[in-house]
Order: sequence, then structure tokens, then C-alpha cells
Amino acid sequence: MEDERFRELHDIVLTSPMLSALLHNWDKVALPDSWLAAGAIAQTVWNHKFGFPPAHGINDIDIVYFDASDLSEDAEAEHAVRVRRAFSDLSVWIDVKNEARVHLWYEAKFGYPIKPYTSTADAIDTFPTTATAVGLCPRNGSLDLCAPLGLSDLLDGVVRPNKKQISREIYERKVSRWVKVWPNLSVVGWLEGG
Repeated sequence: MEDERFRELHDIVLTSPMLSALLHNWDKVALPDSWLAAGAIAQTVWNHKFGFPPAHGINDIDIVYFDASDLSEDAEAEHAVRVRRAFSDLSVWIDVKNEARVHLWYEAKFGYPIKPYTSTADAIDTFPTTATAVGLCPRNGSLDLCAPLGLSDLLDGVVRPNKKQISREIYERKVSRWVKVWPNLSVVGWLEGG
């Protein structure tokens, strides 16, 4: 069943002009343990499911990578500028994050510390919702999938909290924005989910 669901995700993502352009030119990203992740994947699936144009509601694209050998903010920023320049023809912001350094700034931004991640997959496992805890990466002529929480919620249009790291406030703020753009989402409340 998971193989069938992965094929479904694969086909949806590759029909998006924006995501397919990125994935077909992934060599330009050139970052260790790098993945297209989170919102843009989920939102592309929701657009497909609910009959919206492929780029509807997508404000940014997340590219995550893992480089423990350079935890500097400057290196991350330089990679981000380089990747944005390489994909300047895309009409959305590309956010590039080194997951090896998230623990250095997380407490200042969200009010509580987290343990350092050990890989990009480790980070994806903590993404705020089950539907956004997903990553794709081209390897050897096909796509690799990182979906530690499965694909069912993503492909079925269900938003459920992944309580491994986020707070209720973060979850509810995301849900509030998403249901305005994708009103047919099935939302699992904070107290009901995870």
C-alpha cells in the first residue's frame, strides 16, 4: 500500500511545474543530505486533491540539508542565496535551512530548547504536522522519499498535529492560515490528534 501511495505522491508532485523544475535540476542544490520538504509538497498535494492550480497558496519552498561540519549562519545564508539564484525563474521564495544548526536558534525563536538533530530525516520527523513531515530527493534517476509519519494524512487531505516538537499555538496558527486557502482540509484538533 505504501508503494502505491508513494507512486500517487510522485505523480502529483511531478505534475507541478514549479516542483518538477526544482527536482529535475536538483544537482544545482548541491548540498549534503538535502531534501525538498514540508509545505510546498503538502500544498501541491492539496491543490491536486481539491482542484486548485498547482501553485495555489504556495508562498515558499523549503529545502533542508544537513551539514554538521559548518554550523555557521553565514554558510547557510550563502547556500540560500546561491540556491535562490540558481532557481530565480521560480516565482516563490526558496527557504534553505541547515537542520544541523536548528538547535542553535530554536529556543530564541520558539521559547524552548531542542536537542540537535542527527540527520535531515531526524528533523523531518519533528515537522509540525503529519502531512508536512515529508521530504523528496532525486537520487539515481528516481525520487527518494522520507515520510517517517507515513503518507495517508498528506494524500487524504488531513491535517493532524505532530506533537514531537511544536506547541499548540504554532499548530493552530498554521491550521488557521491553511483552512482559509484550502477550506476542504480535514483538521484534527490539537487535543484530538497525535
